Amino acid sequence: MKLSILISASEAVPFAKSGGLADVIGSLPKYLKKMGHDVRVVIPRYYEIDKEQWGLRLLPGVLVIPMGILGEKYAAVYEGRMPDTDVPIYFIEHEGYYGRNGLYGEDNIAFPDNDQRFIFLSKATLELCKMINFKPDIVHANDWHTALIPFFMDTTYKNDSYAGKVASLLTIHNMEYQGNFRLSTMDIIDTGWEHFNFLEIEKHDWVNFLKAGVYHATILSTVSEGYAKEIQTPEYGWGLEGVLQERADDLYGILNGVDYSKWSPEADTLITSKYSVDDLSGKALCKKDIQRIAGLPERKEVPLIGMVGRLVKQKGIDIFAAALPKLLELDIQIVMLGEGEPWAHFYFGGMAAKHPQKFFCQIGYDNTLAHKIEAGADFFLMPSAFEPCGLNQMYSMRYGTLPIVRATGGLDDSVENFDEEKGTGTGFKFWDLTPGALFDTVGWAVYTWYNKKSAIKGLIKNAMNKRFTWEDAAKKYEQLYLKGVKYRREV
Repeated sequence: MKLSILISASEAVPFAKSGGLADVIGSLPKYLKKMGHDVRVVIPRYYEIDKEQWGLRLLPGVLVIPMGILGEKYAAVYEGRMPDTDVPIYFIEHEGYYGRNGLYGEDNIAFPDNDQRFIFLSKATLELCKMINFKPDIVHANDWHTALIPFFMDTTYKNDSYAGKVASLLTIHNMEYQGNFRLSTMDIIDTGWEHFNFLEIEKHDWVNFLKAGVYHATILSTVSEGYAKEIQTPEYGWGLEGVLQERADDLYGILNGVDYSKWSPEADTLITSKYSVDDLSGKALCKKDIQRIAGLPERKEVPLIGMVGRLVKQKGIDIFAAALPKLLELDIQIVMLGEGEPWAHFYFGGMAAKHPQKFFCQIGYDNTLAHKIEAGADFFLMPSAFEPCGLNQMYSMRYGTLPIVRATGGLDDSVENFDEEKGTGTGFKFWDLTPGALFDTVGWAVYTWYNKKSAIKGLIKNAMNKRFTWEDAAKKYEQLYLKGVKYRREV
């Protein structure tokens, strides 16, 4: 059965990105299209998205968006194509809401009108169907930013000829961020105060966008099987575990895929030397290259540990900071790239200045440097407090860079722990979120590096032969879409 699929999100690679959500929206539609489905994508036209650069075409007419107490607001719509595909992507333009720097905020401070901005996007997604004469079989919403779409489909748009009686899927990419807003937001949502109850949109006397979506979506998913289970517990549910437990039968985990045309040592144009599982000689050159860039001694025998990611508590950066002084007593080198909380910038910058022979830290994000670290490092450290899916551990395996991870969410699902007796595995895992557990596991990996060369070679081969493809992920999403459509048509 070929489906008409409308995917709405707040970001998509390569147009706008703040995290893994953008990677999913930038990849999944291409593979759904290859399977024969009619798929369309909707995101905001942020100030940073250049209309000329992407060849965007202004559609005739305007969208009229009812915004409750604020009255009607208007949006222009630009149409483009997802790169290297003929998948249409529609950009909702409203200068007041999206014509500013930053997707969700600036200088780590959220925009005060984010409730309005994403109520607007959610309603605009449904209004767009009429403008482009597209009646979807299913609407795929993502995270809190578009979680109100299933809610609106059950309320304001219940009898709409395009969006009414249509199935919906809500994918949760990160449970921590839920879209909590003051009660006055209800007057903008404008569906009636009867929906402000503990089952639907109310959480601790606040309006909660994600909760509304979880309650109303036909079907639910998240980005790994492990995370789907974790978010039903108090530790990872962020107060919505009860709602998710109620909907456990409709909640599925699908691990994200990797775009191996960009993240593969055979194809990567950003690294100094290409290599493969059959010829690793280029990896030694990549290691030398990153040591040179970082100003570290060019020692081929020392294990080089890479880290790329946001320097925030979710990524376990506080645990790593506590373990770092002791780690630097080992005969290792560490290269870190990322940005996040101000204390982390100062702390890691200071440690790099204090230990220039062992530790390098660059604050910010540099895509080329990220690729070089993946290719040149021997190990890749991810001590996350929680990780819905994670992509860097998957990238690392493809580059023969062995992941050292905390066994949570997608990290636990995707990395197979080293079994010393059998010689199996693709990396090293620890379970306790403590500096001691992190240090011990890095120590285990380093000991193996120095003392069990054949085991390391076996792990590298295992890791490089592992695949996490979007073809596989898209097939699983297709099954969820079909399940949702079937269920919706039966009720």
